[in-house]
Amino acid sequence: MTELQIYLTVGIFAAVILLIAFDLVDMALAALLGVSVMLLLDLLEAEDLIAAMVTAGGPLALLFGGMVVARVLATTRAFDWLGARFLSATGGSGKRFLLLLVALVAVVCAFLPNATAVILVAPLIISVARALKVDFVGPLIVTAIVSNSAGMLTLVGDPATFLVGSAIGLTFIDYLGTVSLGGLLTVLVVIPLLPRLLGDVWIKRVAIPARATPVVISRPGFVAFALLVLAVMVLLFLVGEKLPMRIVPPEVAIVGATLALLAVYGAKVEPVDSVLKDVDWKTLVFLGAIFVLVQAFTKTGILQGLSLQLYDWFGAEFTLVALVMLAGIGMLSALLANIPVVAAALIMTKGYLVAAEAVPEVALAATFTAWPAATLPVFVAMMFGGTLGGNATLIGASANMVAVGISAREGQGVSFMRFARYGLPVTLAQLTVGALYVLVLTALMG
Repeated sequence: MTELQIYLTVGIFAAVILLIAFDLVDMALAALLGVSVMLLLDLLEAEDLIAAMVTAGGPLALLFGGMVVARVLATTRAFDWLGARFLSATGGSGKRFLLLLVALVAVVCAFLPNATAVILVAPLIISVARALKVDFVGPLIVTAIVSNSAGMLTLVGDPATFLVGSAIGLTFIDYLGTVSLGGLLTVLVVIPLLPRLLGDVWIKRVAIPARATPVVISRPGFVAFALLVLAVMVLLFLVGEKLPMRIVPPEVAIVGATLALLAVYGAKVEPVDSVLKDVDWKTLVFLGAIFVLVQAFTKTGILQGLSLQLYDWFGAEFTLVALVMLAGIGMLSALLANIPVVAAALIMTKGYLVAAEAVPEVALAATFTAWPAATLPVFVAMMFGGTLGGNATLIGASANMVAVGISAREGQGVSFMRFARYGLPVTLAQLTVGALYVLVLTALMG
């Protein structure tokens, strides 16, 4: 790339972010406009689009599969049944509502991608908030934030976390022993912030009227099969990579989506077209476009230069680099979708570790997995920065975008600044916890 092309690429990239941040243009349209301008100016070529989709394929497949399964599970009315019991469990207390919200979302996100969890529980959260006579926007934003945080409980909980884990060959079980405790701590740190973020909900007390007619789950056979599909997905997430044919999480998500659609088709519950129409295509298109923009940014060579700059600044001080990566990626993930930010940061981090002679140059290949234990905290810091930094703004994570979209469909739009009022305080607290966890992990690895 010429110097002019580099300036144009960075300028277009920044313009897209500003358009989104100030709500000047729909976020998906802004990202597509950025890609289109780069294509017209010959800053992107066909092979760049292919390279971006190769990187994006796994996370997008994980999201798509999860969205389909969530949509089919919604058809069973199982979550309507759960919602009635959830409301009853609150006892009319806003405080209990928020605590149960955290617990429910954390459990769901332990086994399903965070955007999927939001799709599943959002109708429940909205209905309970209305029953308690409180604005549902705050609880819905907290649902997204908790889903992102709980996404660190397992390898498949958040696409950004999965991207890092899969890039270094971390299995589902390995992840549980290395990162999951940190994920739990980031979920727990949300709880003491709830009275400040949602004080009006926290102090709310209302009388819950008795339900006139109980929720009845029709088509028990269909419900049983749909729940079986969910159980198979969870099982394959746990052991799929240990099987002889090695089924990775994105493949599991696609298989689960196919089985769920098969259940809908076989039971004649509704047309398959109806299920697919309800997939959040806008979020998928937005993320795909952002991956392309990041590919253009990578093409400038700036990231490769930063790899060498990191080594010039910090040498082989991996602990310091890990903390810098956590803060830097956390900040960038607040301004961009965290998945492509992490994809770009992986290139920079691998380049740095090669420059620091921690690994041979072959480590730059996608198939390299023999990373020394001393380098693991750097990658874990990337997970914390990418996953938790995405909590800060509505474009930071796919779950945020899904939650905002659902809120808009329910008649309540959420601006960039309104989301940030909830997201920024939580993100700062969580990144602090993440930094402490990385320091402890570094000491243990040393």
